[in-house]
Amino acid sequence: MNEITYGYEKNLADISLNDARKRVVEALAAEGFGVRTEIDMKATLKKKLDVDFRPYVILGACNPKLAHRALEAEPQIGLLLPCNVVLQEGRDGVVLSIANARTMFGLVENSALDSLVNEADERLRRVLESVS
Repeated sequence: MNEITYGYEKNLADISLNDARKRVVEALAAEGFGVRTEIDMKATLKKKLDVDFRPYVILGACNPKLAHRALEAEPQIGLLLPCNVVLQEGRDGVVLSIANARTMFGLVENSALDSLVNEADERLRRVLESVS
């Protein structure tokens, strides 16, 4: 696992993007997250701009219990929801990236979110670590 400024990433070798997506969705479900949105950037860019782009999918993951707690503590937190997960074709296979909840919610100065943010970040890191 590699840490980037605003997230975590991992290379998945010898797997197709579709298979990686299935594994990620299963790992998210095991941590209480569902996929609420899915954006196929390759298809969108082709359709809207007639641009060829590598396979790149953005999954909007949401854990309803954590989201509810966050909304109770900070009503405008929806601006930072859902937690994004990216799957893209890389040089050595599929690159899986997951947003760092601590970085995202660090924009909000509300200590009532601290334990929630730590829990979300731990769950998302376990998702990343469990997918192979």
